[in-house]
Amino acid sequence: MLSARSLFQEILDNDESFRLFCSIAASGESQGGWENGRIAALVPDSQRDLAPKITRHGADENKHGRIFNALLKKRGLEPVEVPHETDYTMLLEKHGIGLAHEKLRADERLTEQDIITYLSHSRVTEQRAADQMVMLRKYFGDDPEVGKAVKMISNDEDNHLAYCHEELLRFAYAGHGRTIQRTLRECALVEIAVYRDVSLAVMERMGRILGWSPTKSKTLAAGIHAMYAYERAGGWRRMVSLKMPQRRDALGGPATSAPEFA
Repeated sequence: MLSARSLFQEILDNDESFRLFCSIAASGESQGGWENGRIAALVPDSQRDLAPKITRHGADENKHGRIFNALLKKRGLEPVEVPHETDYTMLLEKHGIGLAHEKLRADERLTEQDIITYLSHSRVTEQRAADQMVMLRKYFGDDPEVGKAVKMISNDEDNHLAYCHEELLRFAYAGHGRTIQRTLRECALVEIAVYRDVSLAVMERMGRILGWSPTKSKTLAAGIHAMYAYERAGGWRRMVSLKMPQRRDALGGPATSAPEFA
């Protein structure tokens, strides 16, 4: 019987599938680290108090990238080039979600609207990341090889999500509520489609590596399409709701290190 646990266990047990999984994850995290670093550098004067938190967000993402690369190194593996169709972060940018890299490479200050766009994009994508890490933590939190990494990254993703909720609510109380809700909805509807396409592409490559039967591959693809149908019908709303988090000022300090993965 197929299950999320058995599927990920199969991926983790094979060097080539593990190599692809970690390479994709490391690339996405590192890209997120760069984006946050540039946003922190370009924050408008009216939002300078946010800059340390955005910097912390980026430092966490860079740390996650190093962790995934360290997991590869422990097995004596080198990262592989990430296939374009599996590059979640870049595909979101291509579809106009978040701040364009062209804007981030420039030296002009961002606007408050740009910061709202960044936070809304992060609210949606961090929900996805937090959900995935909850699942991995449930099944592999005690795994001797990846358990420490999973727990550390999961805790960071929860902090990132709390930060997005708190800062977006601050902007909403300042009169930007309608803009935030519109931006969140636009981000979520694009994200669920990109996530579906990336999931299909990743599973197709994993299937080739692991020698899955056509029946198994079709079953997994059907599951991915079913998840998209659920999210398109209304599941996306979990990605746009806002509530004050229990973790207040979640990114108010320096980024935690990960010496065991150095």
